[in-house]
Amino acid sequence: MSATLQLIVYLVLLFLLAWPVARWMSAVMDGRFGWGVRIERVLFRMAGVRADMEHSWKSYAFGLLAINAIGLVAVYAIQRLQVFLPLNPEAMAAVSSDSAFNTAVSFVTNTNWQGYGGESSMSYLTQMLALTVQNFLSAATGIAVAIVLIRGFVRKSSSTLGNVWVDVTRITLWILLPLSLVFAVLMSAQGVIQNFKPYEKVATVEPVKWQTPVLSADGTPQRDAKGAPILAEQRSDTQTLAMGPVASQLAIKMLGTNGGGFFNANSSHPFENPTALTNFQQMLAIFLIPAALCLVLGRMVGDRRQGIALLAAMTTVFIVAVALATDFEQQGNAALTSLGVDAIASVTQPGGNMEGKETRFGINASALFAIITTAASCGAVNAMHDSFTALGGAVPMVMIQLGEVIFGGVGAGLYGMIVFALLAVFVAGLMIGRTPEYLGKKIEVFEMKMVALAILIVPILVLGGTAIAVVTEAGRAGIQDAGAHGFSEVLYAFSSAGNNNGSAFAGLSANSPFYKVLLAIAMWLGRFGVIIPVLALAGALAAKKRLTPSEGTLPTRGPLFVFLMIAVVMLVGLLNYVPALALGPLADHFAGFAR
Repeated sequence: MSATLQLIVYLVLLFLLAWPVARWMSAVMDGRFGWGVRIERVLFRMAGVRADMEHSWKSYAFGLLAINAIGLVAVYAIQRLQVFLPLNPEAMAAVSSDSAFNTAVSFVTNTNWQGYGGESSMSYLTQMLALTVQNFLSAATGIAVAIVLIRGFVRKSSSTLGNVWVDVTRITLWILLPLSLVFAVLMSAQGVIQNFKPYEKVATVEPVKWQTPVLSADGTPQRDAKGAPILAEQRSDTQTLAMGPVASQLAIKMLGTNGGGFFNANSSHPFENPTALTNFQQMLAIFLIPAALCLVLGRMVGDRRQGIALLAAMTTVFIVAVALATDFEQQGNAALTSLGVDAIASVTQPGGNMEGKETRFGINASALFAIITTAASCGAVNAMHDSFTALGGAVPMVMIQLGEVIFGGVGAGLYGMIVFALLAVFVAGLMIGRTPEYLGKKIEVFEMKMVALAILIVPILVLGGTAIAVVTEAGRAGIQDAGAHGFSEVLYAFSSAGNNNGSAFAGLSANSPFYKVLLAIAMWLGRFGVIIPVLALAGALAAKKRLTPSEGTLPTRGPLFVFLMIAVVMLVGLLNYVPALALGPLADHFAGFAR
């Protein structure tokens, strides 16, 4: 399938599926599903929750922090105790304290940064009870914040924004769980494994041969008379295949834009993503809820064109990014040509850059997947981003650095784009000398302070963390490649952590205490350092009266505003990173012409 046709089919199916999902989500969050509400009453009564009591933004924020703090402790404890717990057929040892901490923070913040090999360090119980459960709760957190921000626009002169326990329960029970069940069954039927079997040893088609150093009694390598190490031939006719409940984790990994794979190879693993069809369906799952939430906004504020305007802005940037990444990868890697500098402009790597890509997906599907997973805060990968061309890898990095508002993570993409929309109307208000308004609410000093906090916190974390890593010995020790590409590996890692993506330029060896702690800090502050200002923004908006649009009100549902939003996202979202991008992928690209 050509790249253009693939993109068209993808977007058509995405929008067709998003419409009924948005309709259902709106009904759930408004409590317009009688049979489910009756079931909820029983659950809330058992839990001691007063469903009719609403919270202020501060109480709502405290509730979300409490839910996620409990999740942090639970995920950490299960990893540390897994050696004593059931469903551990391979007798996996306890996860080290620093790795358990990094993973717990990662899954609580919807980042799912993996500094571990899932099939080699996590038991089945840990994968299900710790990681998969937290995938649901972290996704529900993001959606809840987006819904609360929408309520801030809908309500007038209100001091409350809803009940955090009710919202998280409804999102988990009636939105995420049913969608995940359908998707898990669909994936399992197509070859994604779902079992509790012990790992299986199978005979290989051909024997594998390798050499290992011969060790002396004290464990040091033996050497011959010339000082060279003595090597012993090794041979194996079998391979161990990891088993496990993969489909169930895969479903919420994609639908919740979590991204953490059951296997270390993630969605490039044939047991997790066996065919081109499953690959396409996984890409649909990543964007399904973020696209639907834009339509939910339109339904809840009573003007569907408002949601369509946000969706149009997201889609426009997304299409451009896919076109660029695909073109750069189809051109191939200039460094691999043997024709000389003068020929690089016209002839590069024959057939395009297939390094680090699965042949069953090819360049087009790999490039599309890379943009989808970085536009959303998903982090699932079906190709090695570190093996992309310099500019091909720069595009996914930029998608992360924009704040992942181009569809974005479930909930996070919508409230992130609304923050940029508020900045856009503020800029437009300055141009015409009027107090800015958005969705019937006047945007004043406090709101703009919260917008500034939400926009600036992540670039500070990303650029500050990158600077610390490249000037310290512990940070430089993990860099695999010298020069600009090594810098790109570090910049990508902190961009991914701070924006809660989770993918990586995997050439960076981040499995060290230095990176585990520093990236965990970036993940936590990158998540809740944005959520709290957004909730404060929602509280301030809910307390305001709704204004009737006048002749001086900037229309926020037409092409002009779509263009203005895109301009603000590109200028404000990207401008912070331009110097760092020049030192990393841009320098790496131009260095290829000098080789």
